[in-house]
Amino acid sequence: MKLGEKIRYLREVEGALRGFDRAMTQQEVVRAIKKDLRKPLSQSYLSQIESGARPHLTNTSRMLLAKFFKVHPGYLVDDPEGYATELISDFGAVEDKLDFWLVDGAERFRNDPDLRESLLTLAKHPDSRRCLRLLELILENPGLADRLFEVLTPKPKETP
Repeated sequence: MKLGEKIRYLREVEGALRGFDRAMTQQEVVRAIKKDLRKPLSQSYLSQIESGARPHLTNTSRMLLAKFFKVHPGYLVDDPEGYATELISDFGAVEDKLDFWLVDGAERFRNDPDLRESLLTLAKHPDSRRCLRLLELILENPGLADRLFEVLTPKPKETP
């Protein structure tokens, strides 16, 4: 994963953690860094990092962003060619990877609000793996998904 993708992902996660139900904007990140850490960072610099126009962070910026997003500074670099996180076998890491995948999917489907919200809700659940397993079981039972959708979907209010 490229550095810019990591920053976009971290903005998505930080937005969810702060209850925004969306990614923090670059400007919101800059303001929060100034407020929380009392250090300046420009929105244009952050934009250049995310777009790939500036492929590397200064050490000062790396440490500032790592502290703000609460990640190890070593995370804030491009992953080496051929790097694969799939080799991790620890169950907790697998759950984190699944949640990352769901948040990434939500970002990719940001123009479909229903799908985006569904993926984010699933990612926020403490056992998203079990939720996906439940979905599989529902889909294996003919007609159950349609019936549940019918029962659980709020009905629009009728106008008099």
